[in-house]
Amino acid sequence: MKIYNTMTRKKEEFTPITPGEVKMYVCGQTVYNYMHIGNARFYAAFDAIRRYLEYKGYNVRFVQNFTDVDDKIILRAAEENIPASAVAENYINETLKDIDALNIKRATVNPRATRDMPEIIEMVRVLVDKGFAYERAGTVFFDTTKFDGYGKLSWKNTGELEAGARVEINPDKKNPADFVLWKPYKPGEPKWDSPWGEGRPGWHIECSAMVKKYLGNTVDIHGGGEDLIFPHHENEIAQSESANSAPFARIWMHNGTVTMGHRKMSKSTGNFRVLREAAAVFSYEVIRFYLLSGHYRMPMEFNDEALTAAKNGFTRISNARGALEYLLSNKDTEAEISAAEQALLNEAGGFRAAFEAAMDDDFNTADAISAIFNLTRFINSSADINNPGGVSRAFVKGLLETLDLLCGVLGLSVKRPDASKEDGGGDIAWVEGLIAKRREARENKNWAEADRFRDELLAAGIVLEDTASGTRWVRKA
Repeated sequence: MKIYNTMTRKKEEFTPITPGEVKMYVCGQTVYNYMHIGNARFYAAFDAIRRYLEYKGYNVRFVQNFTDVDDKIILRAAEENIPASAVAENYINETLKDIDALNIKRATVNPRATRDMPEIIEMVRVLVDKGFAYERAGTVFFDTTKFDGYGKLSWKNTGELEAGARVEINPDKKNPADFVLWKPYKPGEPKWDSPWGEGRPGWHIECSAMVKKYLGNTVDIHGGGEDLIFPHHENEIAQSESANSAPFARIWMHNGTVTMGHRKMSKSTGNFRVLREAAAVFSYEVIRFYLLSGHYRMPMEFNDEALTAAKNGFTRISNARGALEYLLSNKDTEAEISAAEQALLNEAGGFRAAFEAAMDDDFNTADAISAIFNLTRFINSSADINNPGGVSRAFVKGLLETLDLLCGVLGLSVKRPDASKEDGGGDIAWVEGLIAKRREARENKNWAEADRFRDELLAAGIVLEDTASGTRWVRKA
């Protein structure tokens, strides 16, 4: 399995530090607003990566933080006249709801800056004692000139770093690229005691301290959005390697941005679409499918046309699965598998091999989904719903297991929902009820009434297919 390493700008064979185990850290959200589509992308991308590593047999310890003390959180708290801790707690809870709805596996640990303050302060102290940091009027800065490797991730050198270009301007700095580890207390802000007075940590130091606490000095994979390469991840490397005297991460992975109107999606610029608002129109399942339909390192343009195309693709897979379910539930389906069907089932294994080849090549979910589409076409051509008696249950079950396995690795839920859940404008019981009424109308030769029921279902996005063994329904693609 090869992974593209941002540090070396090439794909590298993946070999974890400890055989069979993967230590993985991915930077999470600053929690001051609802999750937007851009946030959802890194959750979906790294969840698929984690799931595939687990599919390959690795035990993955997955750590993802919440930044719960930050200038943006403090500003939101002042606007709402509530404590900053209340703002953070509310949006952490809302984020977890979105994570669950997107079928994102919960992290092994979700640390928060406010809960790991002793470890953060201790790392700052170590950096000061070792001469990598200095204090000026209650502010502690990291001295970038003391770390020889500064710029190695972003491929920048300190001479390229101009004050104001993603580098905080501060007259107390020794050098323009120096960054804050600890900042002094201002009235109305959260504060903690420290050797340098009351205050709170800078943004970058929290991740370094959390990685050390929960994963050790060196991790196998460190990930996040490509906008974090500089300065956040560059600064993490400088802090961690200076404090710990050990390499920080073996592989650096970064997902591409999501754009809207060809501009980066961002809360700070107001150019974003809240995830749950989009999900109310297209569903969380379709949005996850859209987010994985491109390679994780490539940029994606978000618009309704892209989501509609994703919905159609997702529906094709869901309908193929529905056809297999229909055949399994049909009493006419044969019990024994034939030699010809066994040969076809062996052929279907090729789609699994193609899926694995795509994922082994830097987690190429776009090509992995193409393999699923090819399997879907194979299912539609080899499992004829109009002739249930011509296929065996073992054959159908084998196809269904293969489809579910590949979709499951990507966290795609293509199963029909429970009868209690909404589906295409009505729940399953409602759909089945109208189909029964239509069947009765047809038996009574009341063709107008039968057509009315068909049209009502069609308006709700349900397409009926009359087969030799009965009527089945699918979602409209």
